[in-house]
Amino acid sequence: MYFIALVAPENINQQVLKWKLWMKENYQCEVALRSPAHITLVPPFWMMPGLENDLKDSIAAFSATQNSFVIQSNNFSHFKPSVIFIDISPNDQLMKLKDDLFGFLLKANKYPLPIDDRPSHPHVTIATRDLYKKAFFEAWEYFKEKKYEEAWMTQGISLLYHNKKNWDVIATSQFKIS
Repeated sequence: MYFIALVAPENINQQVLKWKLWMKENYQCEVALRSPAHITLVPPFWMMPGLENDLKDSIAAFSATQNSFVIQSNNFSHFKPSVIFIDISPNDQLMKLKDDLFGFLLKANKYPLPIDDRPSHPHVTIATRDLYKKAFFEAWEYFKEKKYEEAWMTQGISLLYHNKKNWDVIATSQFKIS
């Protein structure tokens, strides 16, 4: 299983990790700990491992045509009743990158990408599928008043692979140098 994302820089990842660990300590939430802090561009999909190098090459070719841009976090939000996350300020460049990448990869007509018609809401997950309803409302009380605003510059697109336990970054393709 694979997915494609913008992985946050290490300083952002370390801050997010503290909140993920707080959720584990207080609510036994562990699912979000299985991946680095990221913004999903293409959600998880199954793919034959033989296509992995082609996909890496395709992502690299696409990334080389893209410019870096700033991601701005905007406090916390949620999807009731099981997801708490760092919200990302509306960003036309991010939405265009996501749409263009998906179109570019679909045009290759060889990757089994999932079609998701839900509206996109970029975010960095703190707790997800293993956050149960009662715990969600308690944890949300903690996060809803917290302030967190941080900006970071995108550097490239990462391909992540599920190793049956965690998500590993197996390739990161850099954006063009301006």
